[in-house]
Amino acid sequence: MTSSQTSNKQELPPTAWAVLGLLSFPGERTGYELKKWADSSLRFFYWSPAISQIYAELRRLEELGYAASARSGPEEVRAKRRYAITDAGRAALAGWASDTAEAGPPVLKHGLLLRVWLGHLSEPERLRAMVEEHMDRTLAELAAVREAMAHAAEVPEWAFPTLALRWSERQHLAELELAEALLADLAQAGPVGPAAGAPADPGRQADGDSPTPG
Repeated sequence: MTSSQTSNKQELPPTAWAVLGLLSFPGERTGYELKKWADSSLRFFYWSPAISQIYAELRRLEELGYAASARSGPEEVRAKRRYAITDAGRAALAGWASDTAEAGPPVLKHGLLLRVWLGHLSEPERLRAMVEEHMDRTLAELAAVREAMAHAAEVPEWAFPTLALRWSERQHLAELELAEALLADLAQAGPVGPAAGAPADPGRQADGDSPTPG
């Protein structure tokens, strides 16, 4: 690999590596097929890029020589462009996947917890309802994860995606347990602040500029 290729490799965003990773499994795929693959696998433990992002990254990967594409022949009613990983792309992806320094810590952005954090501006009943709605969505996602696991288990080449999906199944089960515990916590919490209809007491302001030491 040349120094130029190494520089490009280091500058690729995670979306590019994810798309290249989708191409690393056997077969050639269209951008639409890559999107479906991401929706039934990646989104359960990472995220699923938009179709526009996928095509943008495919163009970038082709320019770097990491992917190649070809249009379908006249035998198909509608011409399609299918993409495949190149040897250079597979080597670069293997290097990136083996570099633990680039993995970084997991990032949690929990929209429900952000609203619980602002619970002093809401009503306890509404917060409990949001948690219950979250549990319903999590149960639906858990069913989708298990469906994806069953499908992946039928393909020997997808052994490692199956492991990632199994982790996602456990994560969704843990999320349900956390939500149950949060409901119990909310049951013990009473209305406070503006939501309780009581004006703030300036004489009882917390010391410092945050609710925790730091």
